[in-house]
Amino acid sequence: MEEYQAHFKFENLKIWQKAMDFGEMIFDESRNFPKEETYNLISQARRAADSIALNIAEGSISQSNPEFIKFINYAVRSLAEGVTCLHKAKRRNYISSEVFKQLYQEAFHLMNMLQSFKTKIK
Repeated sequence: MEEYQAHFKFENLKIWQKAMDFGEMIFDESRNFPKEETYNLISQARRAADSIALNIAEGSISQSNPEFIKFINYAVRSLAEGVTCLHKAKRRNYISSEVFKQLYQEAFHLMNMLQSFKTKIK
């Protein structure tokens, strides 16, 4: 992919970059789920993970900090949904304990980043 100059402020936010990475990790791991989960857990996990970065981006162009915080809260909710999908995947033996721990740690780190960011923009 060709290099580009970032023109949107959210592209420079570490939380957006981390959320983008997390979404790709979930996408990659969900490729190994059984085909019967295509419209269930695969779709839900991917949408939840992608929604984190999408909400950060949408909130960053808000007219006020309280509105931005609202979108950060949506991102936090999507992250919680994604973590629940990870638990479902682990219980159904779609992912190993090792993969679960790695993704769970990433999610926990992202949650801390989101909460910290939210306090800074208040």
